[in-house]
Amino acid sequence: MVDRSEIGMKTRRAVLGDAHVDRAEAAKTELDAPFQSLITEAAWGTVWASDKISRRERSMLTLALLAATGNFEEIPMHIRATANTGASKSDVIEAFQHVAIYAGVPKANHALKLAKQTYQEMEAAE
Repeated sequence: MVDRSEIGMKTRRAVLGDAHVDRAEAAKTELDAPFQSLITEAAWGTVWASDKISRRERSMLTLALLAATGNFEEIPMHIRATANTGASKSDVIEAFQHVAIYAGVPKANHALKLAKQTYQEMEAAE
C-alpha cells in the first residue's frame, strides 16, 4: 500500500525546501493538524508526487491557478519553490501572460508584482 503521507512529506520538502516545511510543522497545532495531513497526502502525496507532468510544469500551473483564482497569498511561496522545480522566470512570466488573457489583467498584474518582489528577496538572500 502506498503511504501518501510519507510520499507527500518527501515531495513537499523537495519542492518547498526543508526550512519552509520545518517552520510549517513547528507551527502545526491540534486545530490544523487534520488540514495539514490532508494537504500533505492529497496535494503533495498525490498531485505533486505524480510523474505524469514535470515539477516545472506543476509550478507553472500552480502559479497560474493561484493568480487566476485570486489566491495571491501563496504566490510568493510558490515563486520561491521554482528554485527547486526548475521553472524559470521566463516560465512564470508566460504563465502569468495566460492569466492575463484568460482570467484578467488585474490578477496577472498583481501576481507579477508579487513575483518581482519575491525574486528580489531571493536574490538579496544569496
